[in-house]
Amino acid sequence: MSVDALPFWKRKSLQQLNAEEWESLCDGCARCCMLKLEDEATDKIHYTSVACHLLDTQTCRCKDYSRRIERVADCIRVHSQMGDQFNWLPPSCAYRRLHEGRELPAWHPLVSGAPDSVHRRGVSMRGRCISEIYVHPSILKEQLIDLDDFE
Repeated sequence: MSVDALPFWKRKSLQQLNAEEWESLCDGCARCCMLKLEDEATDKIHYTSVACHLLDTQTCRCKDYSRRIERVADCIRVHSQMGDQFNWLPPSCAYRRLHEGRELPAWHPLVSGAPDSVHRRGVSMRGRCISEIYVHPSILKEQLIDLDDFE
């Protein structure tokens, strides 16, 4: 197979992607929208089942994607120059996987050709999370989840 026949994510680096290609790498799992706790002693990121208030927990999409950075103080815009900062993203995330030299999984919509394959595979947070508006911050530690249970 010629290099030109390869999908864009196999022939381009993250830094070479255009905006449309970059956005299409997001599989829509919503894991990045879960509130996270960091163990300061180990730097390990622990995910919770509590979602940002802007997340539509049924579609796993941001309700105000274009203005999320202005509306949510700790929202992080994922971009190609993040390098080793991709570590806060889940191991299944396409941005992180490609940065680490790994392939996209078979359930990724770009590979499967089906936009809902991430949900059918059980990788997304659809039906598995609750908005932060319903959870008091003092009980966030009680909401820890193991992402390995989702694959």
